[in-house]
Amino acid sequence: MNPSEWMPDLAHPWTRFALAVVVALVVAGLLRRVVLAFLRRFALRHPRGASMIARANAPMEAIVPLTMLLLAFRAAPDEPARLIGALEHMVGLSLIVACTWFAVRCIGALDAMVSRFNPIDLEDNLRARRVQTQVRVLSRTAMVVIVVLGMGVALMTFPSVRQFGASLLASAGLAGLAVGLAAKPVLGNLIAGIQIALTQPIRIDDVVIVENEWGRVEEITSTYVVVSIWDERRMIVPLQYFIENPFQNWTRTNSRILGSAMLWFDYGLPLDPLRAELTRLCKAAPEWDGRVCVLQVVDTNDKAMQLRALVSSSNSGKSWDLRCKVREGLIDYVRREFPDFLPRVRGEMVSDVRMADADTPALGRRMTSTRR
Repeated sequence: MNPSEWMPDLAHPWTRFALAVVVALVVAGLLRRVVLAFLRRFALRHPRGASMIARANAPMEAIVPLTMLLLAFRAAPDEPARLIGALEHMVGLSLIVACTWFAVRCIGALDAMVSRFNPIDLEDNLRARRVQTQVRVLSRTAMVVIVVLGMGVALMTFPSVRQFGASLLASAGLAGLAVGLAAKPVLGNLIAGIQIALTQPIRIDDVVIVENEWGRVEEITSTYVVVSIWDERRMIVPLQYFIENPFQNWTRTNSRILGSAMLWFDYGLPLDPLRAELTRLCKAAPEWDGRVCVLQVVDTNDKAMQLRALVSSSNSGKSWDLRCKVREGLIDYVRREFPDFLPRVRGEMVSDVRMADADTPALGRRMTSTRR
């Protein structure tokens, strides 16, 4: 048999196209192996980049062969043009999706790497909270921008969408105004996210009071903030709220805080023994940071005096526990050592009551007799 009878005709366009596809896939496999070996060596030398390489590996495995296939379509025959154009368009869309996926995964890996090397479960975590807040908010915003750009590039590959865009530009003034009004909440939250990342009125794990609710900033996304309330509820607050409304941030510069315990006692209670007891309670409490331990009379009325025990702690959680311990300890001390000076309503017994007149009713005489 003549070899030319069974060997493919290399001059045929479809044969050249098939060979181009095979060569592209083989080259893509070789490039994948080379890149993977290089990235493994890089990860061994730079452990911090290992997570980013692991996350970017999956989209990279799609980007390389899709790129080579797109190059192979240059050798495709001119006929049938519709079929070849549809296949090339599909490969191009897949490449755009893979590149968008790759960029999002890289940003997510960077966010995770920064969070891992800047933990916030430490006593002095101000710098870690600042870094995590900046990276998290900016990464979420960047992800949204990349996804929107990827969708825009993918849509622009369709001729009908390009024609629609051209006709839309003819009435750009009215259309831009309508789109701007419709997208105002989304764009406002994106801009607010950038402002929060740069100025940082709040950070991850900050203790805040929002809408009269005490809680911690648990998560900051590109559009809203999750505040973990003390009773395990979650408050979802738009980012714009923290730019446009006042709120309390108890850990803006540091986590140290003063706490007070308010108590009412009788005027006759000696204060020096009570101050000594407060000092003993603070020194015995692990929540006290050793800065402030003061007992003062802050208010009075016609029945008792109000005392304020002012104590300090390293964070708001410990401050709450310390205030409860101080309040309980001082009440127990006064009840045990000075029980007569607990606040109570007192009355004097009348030993002799003169009748205003002789016509006092019998019931009144019985009540007067009972009080004697």
